[in-house]
Amino acid sequence: MKQASATFLDSPRKRYAFLALLLVGATLVSTDGWAQVGTASAALEKASTDIGGMWKTLKTIILIVMGIMGMIGAASCYSKWSNGDPDTRKAVASWVGALIFAGVVVAMLESVFNLR
Repeated sequence: MKQASATFLDSPRKRYAFLALLLVGATLVSTDGWAQVGTASAALEKASTDIGGMWKTLKTIILIVMGIMGMIGAASCYSKWSNGDPDTRKAVASWVGALIFAGVVVAMLESVFNLR
């Protein structure tokens, strides 16, 4: 019986090293992106003015969705708790984490785009 020959990427360690090297090479090759800092700044200013006009409405919608998520999460966790499910803590933690994440997104958008 003939054994298969070993390839260059036969171990996971070599594959990860190769992918990291490939990523670094691709980053170095794409140096055109570094020269467009002014364009990115202008695009951020334009996005800020576009979002600023509708921010209060968008923030209200996000907060309403967060409230609905909270009610669904509370009902789901109560159902698990009343049925004696052992991973109720995980469910509570995941729902609370989702709501915290949504709140942080709102705060980050206000911070990044200078909205108030």
